[in-house]
Amino acid sequence: MKKGVYLLTSLLIVGSMLVTACSNNSDDTGSSSGTAQTEQGTKDTAASSDAGGTSALTEPYTAADLSKLPDVAKQRTDTIIVALTDPSGAFTPYFTQSGYDGNVNSLLFGSLVTVDDKGLPVPDLAEKWDISEDQKTITYHLRKDLKFSDGSPMTADDVAFTWTILFDPSYDGDSIIPSTIAIQGAQDYKDGKAKSISGIKVVDPQTISVTLDKPNATALVTLGSNILSKAYYGKDYKFGDLSYIKNLHQTPVGNGPYKLEKFIPGQEVRFVANENYYKGKPKTEHFIYKTSEGDAWQYLETGEIDYTSFPATTENIEKLKSLGFTNILPYTASNYGYLQVNLEHEALKDKKVRQAIAYGLDRQSIYVDANEGAGAVANIPAPPISWAYTEDGINPYKFDSEKAKQLLDEAGWKVGAGGIREKDGKKLTIHYLGSKSKQTDIFIPVAKENFQAIGVDFQPEVFADFNSLVSKVESGDYDLVSFSTPLLQDPSDGVMQFIDGEIKAYDNPKVKELYDKALATSDIEERKAIYKELFQLLNDELPVIFTNYKKTVYGYNGRIENLKVSPFVGLANSLPDWSLKPVQ
Repeated sequence: MKKGVYLLTSLLIVGSMLVTACSNNSDDTGSSSGTAQTEQGTKDTAASSDAGGTSALTEPYTAADLSKLPDVAKQRTDTIIVALTDPSGAFTPYFTQSGYDGNVNSLLFGSLVTVDDKGLPVPDLAEKWDISEDQKTITYHLRKDLKFSDGSPMTADDVAFTWTILFDPSYDGDSIIPSTIAIQGAQDYKDGKAKSISGIKVVDPQTISVTLDKPNATALVTLGSNILSKAYYGKDYKFGDLSYIKNLHQTPVGNGPYKLEKFIPGQEVRFVANENYYKGKPKTEHFIYKTSEGDAWQYLETGEIDYTSFPATTENIEKLKSLGFTNILPYTASNYGYLQVNLEHEALKDKKVRQAIAYGLDRQSIYVDANEGAGAVANIPAPPISWAYTEDGINPYKFDSEKAKQLLDEAGWKVGAGGIREKDGKKLTIHYLGSKSKQTDIFIPVAKENFQAIGVDFQPEVFADFNSLVSKVESGDYDLVSFSTPLLQDPSDGVMQFIDGEIKAYDNPKVKELYDKALATSDIEERKAIYKELFQLLNDELPVIFTNYKKTVYGYNGRIENLKVSPFVGLANSLPDWSLKPVQ
């Protein structure tokens, strides 16, 4: 199972990179299933009228009384602390082990290209780019005098090195580039038939071009992701062996706004401002990700953290306001939640069983009503803020126990002893995995009642931490598990897991055909039509059970200035400008 790729794409020429929004256990965000996070994630927008209510807060709220700020927070002059679930320590882009590692990497590494608040590509380490008329060749022009955090120069050779190792036959990391971007000559290199990748050309120290076998609408930003130092990460590089990189995970050399100062597993990740950052040294010298498993409210109230997120319920918003010292930022991000289905289990191979689960689960009660409207029901692999989002021809799977029973009957599952359905002498049992959180506490009792009503034996298992849950999933011992994608920008990001093997035992050639067709053009209207057909297909087949979109609010220390959260890249773009204004 791949973990931790944060997908970022633009509207026309689009792709992926490792930057993400921060989160905490109140609104738990992790990573699994290729680009997934634990379902208790963030992100949504106002969805359809059928899907759910609206957030109680639509505009930023300014702290009413900073004099109420706890003394411990008042005394911090050069440090900002943000809540984060414990990362694994794999702080090398393209080799992350969880989405939380991606949060860390987003501070340590910059990208050639990032995206703005509309999802459009904007320069970062590359000051500009050119795209050939046939859309196959992209030329990146790097800024002059770029440096890594150790003071060494960053040049086009580093870019070429980064792209090349992703096609090494021993590469086993989380990048989507090898599976989605066909660079000319990459396969020959991987097969050992060539000593370099012919499609990658270093023009001069500040210029590099890459030529693709065919146009790809995501290529500009996908290839414009994080850049590794060839001198550092490539020092011991030998074709066919990338194992040495794993020894460098906790001693990263990056080119982002911060440097890693210290990682204390289970406690915190400490950063110090990078004096070699191309935009200039960040305004705040020290930054800390503090592990806040289950204690985010307490840490915010006592001043031990400065920033965290919560579901946008009326209760949470009013509680944040009552603190007096917190600014509140409503957040609409770009992901969707889902129940990953173990399609290798015989019962779940049947589409009718999966559809019965969708009908038989009261998603409205679980994800919207129980969260005071801080969410909406999802039925396709795209968030409502996506330009490709549609409800046309989409089955909403409204809660309907009788319809669920009908489908199970048709699938051959008949009610047996104790009201549990049986087939071929086996009971219909659902072994569910979730991580400890308020959302899991809501899900389990409702799901148990819902499934009992349609004759399904529901067996939940809850894990105290995300990494333990991932290990269980990787063992294959589960039927359903709650996940959520990370930030999505291009609609291809949300469907990638259905074509790259992440959803095991799901292989529909039509899905792959439509996926490729949508990437072959940059015409938005044409792409919309293709994704509409693709979404309708996935909505019918349900290789996963789509669950929800989330509405979130961020509560943060009213002293923090210049804080912005992008629906596509989270904190990464604004963080270097954060500063702490003096307490009056």
